Amino acid sequence: MALFLGIDSGTQSVKAVVYDLESNRVLADGRAPHCLIEGLPAGHMEQYPGQWTEAMDTAILEAVSQIDRVAIKGIGVSGQQHGFVPLGEGGKVIRAAKLWCDTSTTEECTLITEALGGEKAAIAKIGNRILPGFTAPKILWLKRNEPENFSKMRHILLPHDYLNYYLTGEAFMEYGDASGTALMDVCSRTWSSEVVAAIDPTIADYLPSLSSSDQVCGTLRPEVARKYGLSESVLVSAGGGDNMMGAIGTGNVANGVATASFGTSGTIYAYNDTPVVDPRGEIASFCDSTNGYLPLMCTMNVTTVSEHFRKLFEMDHVQLNTSIEAVPVGSGGLVLLPYFEGERTPSIPNGSGVFIGLNGKTMNSEYMIRAAIEGVTMGMNFGLQRLKELGVSTSEVRLTGGGSRSPAWRQIMADIFGLPVVCMLEDEGAALGGALQAAWCWSRQRDSSVSIQTITESATALDESTRMEPNESAKAQYEELQAFHTSLSKSMEPVFKKHAGFKR
Repeated sequence: MALFLGIDSGTQSVKAVVYDLESNRVLADGRAPHCLIEGLPAGHMEQYPGQWTEAMDTAILEAVSQIDRVAIKGIGVSGQQHGFVPLGEGGKVIRAAKLWCDTSTTEECTLITEALGGEKAAIAKIGNRILPGFTAPKILWLKRNEPENFSKMRHILLPHDYLNYYLTGEAFMEYGDASGTALMDVCSRTWSSEVVAAIDPTIADYLPSLSSSDQVCGTLRPEVARKYGLSESVLVSAGGGDNMMGAIGTGNVANGVATASFGTSGTIYAYNDTPVVDPRGEIASFCDSTNGYLPLMCTMNVTTVSEHFRKLFEMDHVQLNTSIEAVPVGSGGLVLLPYFEGERTPSIPNGSGVFIGLNGKTMNSEYMIRAAIEGVTMGMNFGLQRLKELGVSTSEVRLTGGGSRSPAWRQIMADIFGLPVVCMLEDEGAALGGALQAAWCWSRQRDSSVSIQTITESATALDESTRMEPNESAKAQYEELQAFHTSLSKSMEPVFKKHAGFKR
């Protein structure tokens, strides 16, 4: 028997699954919460990495208590992308990690972009814009705001890299997660000397060497192995960002399939054999964690928005679903720009929520909820449309995340996307992806010809009971509404910027 642990360390918790390579089943799981640091200024989102390791310990111990630990052969770690974990001498964490959802670095983005010659030049040099969510501006923020901490820094890691470091003692970074730092030239898969110079030349010594995604990060440190009751020979695979691992966990490792994650934030992405660079920078040009590419669009406002309205109107999830079904397509002309936490795509860091179309008919809970659900889904569709414009075509969208559990919402997804949508039987896509990558890495040590497609094809089953096909009439209405939604978002950008001055 060959079992593999998959770990997914997200913004709210760590999840662990145990996958059996022979039976293609998840045999056990575990989870543990962690939390954001409270009381920070607006736009600052941080966590203590020590909470991640504590939660990972708890989740792993819960999962392995249910199986034969001797059979564990490998571990693969998925982590929230873009977070900045600065380490000092001896691998000591210097300060709390700034996260993907931290938008406090807009000034640093401007400074780096200007140093590179402007936005178009930045895209030409690294394949991406310099955005507040990415890692590079967080490093410059540390230099400008906490110079003492910056001077102590000796290693720069991402969240999943830090967990790998905790497990193995090795500082290691693979192409997938590294491509979301804005420090790497995605096309050449090398660190960008120009971005490094724009921040500080010394950080070149603090970045790990880049490695391909089928490589072994290391094996378990003896003290960690003893803690988990596992062998010291258990390998730890390269791992990757949560989107990269989610792609593996949904079988999105070949052309033709898109994955849409409707969680706290939203992502939509599709595998490609070659780099996909968006000259407008709306689609992130990422590598995946199988040595391919993963063009991706990210929005910051998905279930955070639906949860605000669900709690405001004191509904459970069943009532939320019923409310969506009670209102016709288009919500009677009520439209929501759902930028409650600012927005990454379109890039509106100062954005806020805006309703248009409130009147005597639409000023009630059902219409507001449906408009909110339509608004966040059109935000996701903005990315799917852009992928198509860039030559990435899809015939099916595979769903993950809490939003996909609502049948009414799934139908809205199918109608707005204009494509069939379907959930996975195993919903913990990123954790499963970690386990599958570890299984691939372990298998390739025995047979170098084993492909990731061979590993995933029997492990990523679809839940056909959740499949929704687009309604042609609704699809046509949403195409018109989508154009209005996109136009409204762009026209509101200067308003959001001006309004930011009134926030206190």
